Amino acid sequence: MIEDLWYKNAVIYSLDLETFMDANGDGVGDFAGLSRRLDYLQALGVDVIWLAPFQPTPNRDNGYDIEDYYGVDRRHGSSGDFVEFMYQANKRGIKVLIDLVVNHTSSKHPWFEDARRSEKSEHRDWYIWSKEKPENSEDGVVFPGVQETTWTYDKQAKAYYFHRFFEFQPDLNIDNPEVRAEIRRILGYWLQLGVAGFRVDALPFVLESAGPDHTKPVMRFEYIREFRRFLQWRQGDAILLGEANVLPEEIDQYFGKEGDGSHLLFNFYVNQHLFYTLASADVQPLIDALEATRNIAPVSQWAHFLRNHDELDLGRLTDEQRQAVFARFGPEPSMQIYERGIRRRVASMIGNRPQIELAYSLMFSMPGTPVLRYGDEIGMGENLDLKERDAVRTPMQWCADPQSGFSMAEKLVHPVIDEGPFGYKHVNVEAQRRDPDSFLNWITALIRLRKECPEIGWGQWRILPTGNPKVLAIHYSWRGNTVLVIHNFDPHPQEIHLSLKPENETRLVDLLANEQSEADEKGVHQIRLSSYGYRWFRAGSLSYLLNLAE
Repeated sequence: MIEDLWYKNAVIYSLDLETFMDANGDGVGDFAGLSRRLDYLQALGVDVIWLAPFQPTPNRDNGYDIEDYYGVDRRHGSSGDFVEFMYQANKRGIKVLIDLVVNHTSSKHPWFEDARRSEKSEHRDWYIWSKEKPENSEDGVVFPGVQETTWTYDKQAKAYYFHRFFEFQPDLNIDNPEVRAEIRRILGYWLQLGVAGFRVDALPFVLESAGPDHTKPVMRFEYIREFRRFLQWRQGDAILLGEANVLPEEIDQYFGKEGDGSHLLFNFYVNQHLFYTLASADVQPLIDALEATRNIAPVSQWAHFLRNHDELDLGRLTDEQRQAVFARFGPEPSMQIYERGIRRRVASMIGNRPQIELAYSLMFSMPGTPVLRYGDEIGMGENLDLKERDAVRTPMQWCADPQSGFSMAEKLVHPVIDEGPFGYKHVNVEAQRRDPDSFLNWITALIRLRKECPEIGWGQWRILPTGNPKVLAIHYSWRGNTVLVIHNFDPHPQEIHLSLKPENETRLVDLLANEQSEADEKGVHQIRLSSYGYRWFRAGSLSYLLNLAE
């Protein structure tokens, strides 16, 4: 039933165990530490925790090089600690998503070590090999400037192996039915331990049939439907959240035309145009991106975000648009990465509270499910002295105590930010909880507001003409209720005139202030917006709560 789609009105919180909270004092975050912070996350209002990989790993790529899919890395605790965490999370009504990293394994995984030994090894065909180095070996690298090839020679195997990412992450051969059967076992194992679903890492590459003879990748979209069927058979409400930075014309294949593919996808296309609009105050490209990604099945859902654990990827923008975003949010070479992105957090990129609030108000009010990155709720910054994407993976800043309250250890997995305006003595949870005007308290109220507006997750939406190229208005309707959200991207105040006469919505109640707007005799609302202003309205009155409860 459509009412069972819990992800339609959820708020997802993304975190990495190793940088969230360290309970045993070894300088690395763990499940015991995360369990201690569940009350904080519950008070923040999040419904879902999305965990970065925590399985055993050599840890050469932030845990995305997995060497055992059925355990917990000893740095993070034990399987017992995981089960205790799941119990505590579920007791608070918080669901848990975990990363499904099956495009590749670690080169230290027993499967790959067996595959290297002989062409007749049991796991030889679990990976992708070539006797000769393919001519296209330099094509399709994911990390330009850092990665040189996608084929590496292995002396023991006497052959080249394929790796879409780093050389220590050999790709699994997803075309092998034994590999897909193993993936289903991985899904089943973690479902049995209570997880609510999986964020599928690098989904396009998981579905790609790669090999030395493939000059153009062949996409096997039936595989995502295969995994979804297994999920629904094992646990009917479990979900897949796909990481797929794809063009609008490709989204049907990932969602499935009947909604039988990935339940959710991150909307990278809108995300990139959102930042262009923030940089330029030109709303039209964002409107075009929203419209281009509109048509998805009723059971499908977009996941909207501002920042994640990787770079802010701007690869889908035009060169001119990308340069505009670089100039505004990442003007220095040290702030840029992989010739396409920015390695900074939201607060430090944008730099001023009004526009930061505008950005989050927009993200929470776009059609879909909002995803919040740990630390962004207090406005954490980045450490550009750290390599590549580690700049945005610094420890959570809990208080002004040494090591930001993250750990008692002298040496941490990553150093805390201890200097400048984003240092932990200035930006931390403890201080902001005591300040009624803090960003933490503001975003807690925003999360509550978003959850009181299920129309955004469930309803039909349309862009309203505002007559102003710097103002965006989105109108939502669901079950006879209406929500209207308006954003001004200009640093100057604006006034717009909105006609809602077809809906007979003559009265708009402001959800963020004790105000309302009454339409004139022509059915037109005159609405004022402050510099970087945003307003959330409900048509009619607040009696909508009674209607939703029926």
